[in-house]
Amino acid sequence: MTEDWQQGGFGLYIHWPFCEAKCPYCDFNSHVSRSIDQSAWRDAYLKELARAASMTKGRVLNAVFFGGGTPSLMDPDTVAAIIDAIRKHWPTANDLEITLEANPSSVEAGRFAAFRQAGVSRVSMGIQALNDPDLKRLGRLHTTDEALKAFEVARQHFDRVSFDLIYGRQDQTLQNWKSELKEALTLAIDHISLYQLTIEGGTAFGDRYARGKLNGLPSEDLGADMFEATQEICSEFGMPAYEVSNHARDGAQSRHNLIYWRYGDYIGIGPGAHGRLTLNGIKFATECFSNPNRWLTGAAVGEVEKPKLALSRSEQATEFLLMGLRLKEGISLDRYETISGQRIPDETLAHLIEIGMVNLSGSQLIVTDQGVNVLNAVIEALLPD
Repeated sequence: MTEDWQQGGFGLYIHWPFCEAKCPYCDFNSHVSRSIDQSAWRDAYLKELARAASMTKGRVLNAVFFGGGTPSLMDPDTVAAIIDAIRKHWPTANDLEITLEANPSSVEAGRFAAFRQAGVSRVSMGIQALNDPDLKRLGRLHTTDEALKAFEVARQHFDRVSFDLIYGRQDQTLQNWKSELKEALTLAIDHISLYQLTIEGGTAFGDRYARGKLNGLPSEDLGADMFEATQEICSEFGMPAYEVSNHARDGAQSRHNLIYWRYGDYIGIGPGAHGRLTLNGIKFATECFSNPNRWLTGAAVGEVEKPKLALSRSEQATEFLLMGLRLKEGISLDRYETISGQRIPDETLAHLIEIGMVNLSGSQLIVTDQGVNVLNAVIEALLPD
């Protein structure tokens, strides 16, 4: 019998927790370390892969994602050993996508050639801005020139290269963002991720903001105008949004991230990595210990995770809405009913359609462009009381 997760696919996330420096806006589990024992980390990842494979025998793997942190700081031999192990543990899709995140400051032609030889098929680069003053404000270690050179190196070795930009930065005008975005799209190959700057608690920016020291952030109206301009310009360049923050040419969507948004199953390996895994018909949330040393020592004895949390039907339904409605394709109401055990009330749908927040295409529920601007409110309206 087909299980629900199979409608989203099966992926594997490998978290490398180390960076050269901590960016002031970043709330990911990343750490700066002077000394990294690459062989110890390689052995730990291999042990965890074997443990994960024992629970998921026979599943076809659709995508692998090396995230972080800065995975381009990993030894290529470590990446190669991990990919070799993955192919031994699981049958893989013919079009298996293996993505590795990279920062321009850690890009060397020789390393990229070695990553390609190891089996990486796609690179995602954290460029973040195309001018040096803003890169410095964002705590980035690279310059614009270094970013462009690194992007060219990546293009020489990989057919698929994506990169990230952050907008809604301090003192950024709408016209400045439009110009920067058009420049970025002339470079982009087939995929680009565009994130509005968000101020998260526990980050350097968060602390600065709380003290009233983070000036020049855009107003809510300017942020909305920037988002709208982003959609229009990307569509003009043939890279429309397929998710709130992600744009791609047809067929070039990130397969790994689609597993998240389509509510498939994925294993998270590495410090702080999260997963969603269906075992014996029960969907579990998994989370690894975030401290790198705690995770590394625990891997030797298979004790890297907090207790698995069985998700109730209502919790799964909430996650399905939160993830799936970010996609331009929307969600299946039939699948929602199967997951939750209940229907979204007709009067709720009728109201949201009437005010222009959602559309129905058969049983597919799709958030409109207007609705995306207030997506959290739309989702809240759809959640059961």
